[in-house]
Amino acid sequence: MRLAKLRRSTPFRLAVTFGVLFVVTFIFSGAIMYHMLRVGLERDLEQSLHEMNSLIASAYQPHDTEDLIDTLNNYASFQSTSDGLYSLMDAGGRKLAGNFAAPRIPNGVYTVTSRDVGLKGHERYRMQVSTIGPYTLVVAENFNDVEEMLRIVLVSFEWAAAIAVATAIGGGVFLAFRAQARLDRVANTMNDVAHGALQARIPITGNGDDLDTVAIQINAALERLQTLVESMRQVSADIAHDLKTPLNRLRLTLDAAAERNDRQLDISALLDEARNESDRINATFAALLRISQIEAGARKERFQATDIDDVLAVISEVYADVAEDAGQSLAIAERCSALVWGDRDLLTQMIANLVENAINHCPAGTVITLSLRRRDNRAILSVADSGPGIPAEERDKVFRRLYRLDKSRTTTGSGLGLSLVKAVADLHAAEIAMGDNRPGLTVSIGFPLLQAHLSSLSSSTPPVG
Repeated sequence: MRLAKLRRSTPFRLAVTFGVLFVVTFIFSGAIMYHMLRVGLERDLEQSLHEMNSLIASAYQPHDTEDLIDTLNNYASFQSTSDGLYSLMDAGGRKLAGNFAAPRIPNGVYTVTSRDVGLKGHERYRMQVSTIGPYTLVVAENFNDVEEMLRIVLVSFEWAAAIAVATAIGGGVFLAFRAQARLDRVANTMNDVAHGALQARIPITGNGDDLDTVAIQINAALERLQTLVESMRQVSADIAHDLKTPLNRLRLTLDAAAERNDRQLDISALLDEARNESDRINATFAALLRISQIEAGARKERFQATDIDDVLAVISEVYADVAEDAGQSLAIAERCSALVWGDRDLLTQMIANLVENAINHCPAGTVITLSLRRRDNRAILSVADSGPGIPAEERDKVFRRLYRLDKSRTTTGSGLGLSLVKAVADLHAAEIAMGDNRPGLTVSIGFPLLQAHLSSLSSSTPPVG
């Protein structure tokens, strides 16, 4: 079953395909090398025959064949017929010198056997037949050594091909098993996640290959999915908890109004109270819907070049009196021009939420400081206070929807202010972080400056709205 699955897998098919291509390439290359070697050896042998033939022919003088005959006999005396053949014949075919009587063969170069020239044995020769004056000169060299060398080369190549085939098949199967095992781990992890095990993650081998890269990206997506699901669970629980009390109050108010109406008493105050409670519930749902729209990027078409310093100045002017009424102080400690690509209204609401959060949750005497500075290609906006601050372990949680430090829900608020701040920051590709102001809390948001934003768009230019 496992082998059948492996045969159907993409890694196995790729391994087989590349194995076949490797073997075919190896065989084709080997065949070319063998052919070139054979041609080269035959060419060298023919060159040797030609040089020997020329050397023997140089001993010939017209009307004087003794030197030619002596030279040929000397060559023949040093070699047996199994090593080389030499023959000099007159016009009538009579042997004048040499170690064998050659048959009549036209001039040229041939590959012959012992039997072809009337000798015993199974030798193969490369023979050259030429004319010297009225005589025929035959010179041949044993071709068996060349054939033996070629045979050894061919056998070696066959063994090498067999080893290459075995290596390609074995290596392909091994690599396919490894790749398939890693893909199976991916599939098993995704199956676990599909069945509710959101904490499941794909093991990383650490070798940095493409499968590791994909696994890291999938794990990051699963981490995000787990966070979103847990956030949804938390939101659902918080919605149920937060709405239970106002809905109960609304029900009690309406029951009281119905009872007073039955007694023909004035119910206008109770109806006003019910209307206010309904407005608070609607405001909570409206804030949730607004955050969802911001996270979906529905406001990006309204982006334009915006100077955060102008927004900061407006916020400072509007909320200075509010902070003073609460016994606090609000001031801008540092400012600079910082153009960003964004929605002015959302940026205004984001900063306003941070300032309102500081005013509402800090006691009298708190100093609230706004600052804006440039660092590299980013604009750093900070809202700091000298209040009680937020515990370090709670700082990431307060950005969740409906999450509140007051678990009893006795204080006012819906727990959506910082969620909206986080949504607006994400929409503007800004990084948000909370830190200790010693005492109090510092919220810092880093926006990419407009010039850096334009550079990241390479060739596209943002529309001016």
